[in-house]
Amino acid sequence: MELTDLKMVVMIQREGSLTKAAEKLGYVQSNITMRIRKLELELGVQLFHRDRKGVYPTEKGLLLCKYANEILQMTEETISAVQEPKYPCGSLTIGVVETIAATPTFISALSSFQKKYPEVSLTLNTATSPENFQKVINGELDGAFLTGEYDLTYLKVYYEFQEKVLLVTGLEKENASFPNLEKAAWVVFPKGCPLRKANYDWLRSQGISFDNIIEVSTLDTMLNCVRAGIGYTLLTEPAIKLKEKHIQSYDVPEQFKVMTSRLVARKSPFSSSAFTAFTECIADAHGCTEGGKEYA
Repeated sequence: MELTDLKMVVMIQREGSLTKAAEKLGYVQSNITMRIRKLELELGVQLFHRDRKGVYPTEKGLLLCKYANEILQMTEETISAVQEPKYPCGSLTIGVVETIAATPTFISALSSFQKKYPEVSLTLNTATSPENFQKVINGELDGAFLTGEYDLTYLKVYYEFQEKVLLVTGLEKENASFPNLEKAAWVVFPKGCPLRKANYDWLRSQGISFDNIIEVSTLDTMLNCVRAGIGYTLLTEPAIKLKEKHIQSYDVPEQFKVMTSRLVARKSPFSSSAFTAFTECIADAHGCTEGGKEYA
């Protein structure tokens, strides 16, 4: 068994298709099929089920994928540690959610990082927290900002911060002290967003249905819908700091008024100088000191 075999197994599980896995790895499908069969013969077990819907791992296949991910991650970290220069450079991929990416604090941190470390090529992967969580676990991201609660067993928390949650509406025509929630439509991010869940839980606690929703994927689209009077939404206060024109905000009940976010990475004995530099810029922007919490 070689590292290329492990990469192949992981890619097949990730893509759920031999054809897509072959394309990603630069192989022809027949080569992938032949190598999987050879590996199954070598190990004496079936690794994948095949049906019309695609390819998915057996119980033994899942076990191999788990160890393969860990071995490949450790291999990459070993190579990086050996080749690591004395100054931050190379590539860095960070996962972030829209509500953090749009904040003045995050923009300030990015500006500082770019000016201090121009030899680092930074890629921001904007996605939901659940998506970025899985990508960090899989070793596809160097680190990520996660909003909400997650199993942190395999992650190191570098920084943790809390943000105030607000009900955001357009400029209401009626001069009411608080908007009427019962007749409102709600503009929300895709499923998995903790703000969406808080929105649902809040309405449910008031006996109000959460059926009239409009799902969007970007913060700008969300706020444009709110400004136009299409619906209300819940957002963290920093996310609307630079976009407060033609909207108004209200406090929400105590149990929903705070959202916790964390900058995390996989637990590892090695951290690249580029990632360390990035975390320092984030800490400076938030006025934090280094955290580094680990959860057993």
